[in-house]
Amino acid sequence: MYQIINKTKGKDIVLRADAADNFFKRLFGLMFKKRLDPKEALVFGYAILIHTCFMRFPIDVVFLDKNKRVLKVYEGLKPWRIASCMRSCLTLELAPGTASKASIQVGDILEFTSAF
Repeated sequence: MYQIINKTKGKDIVLRADAADNFFKRLFGLMFKKRLDPKEALVFGYAILIHTCFMRFPIDVVFLDKNKRVLKVYEGLKPWRIASCMRSCLTLELAPGTASKASIQVGDILEFTSAF
């Protein structure tokens, strides 16, 4: 578990970010969940493309490079859609509205800290 901070803006983004670090977490992600708490996120390594098939709610998606610099932001990506960014090394799936509340913009640098 990690906390994620917008280092550029000095704003907390999420308090509990879980890594999609095994086959099943990567395969299912947020599918079949009823909602995502605004202070939670799911982090994918080397996911240049994500989909929202079988999801019940929209999400914000943030693609980051190897230096955790924001490359692309999708706000309110609805179910049954695809988002991609070819240069992405990390991808965040956030509750809808989180990117806007944390003022996440292309070029911002995010920081991951241990939640423990």
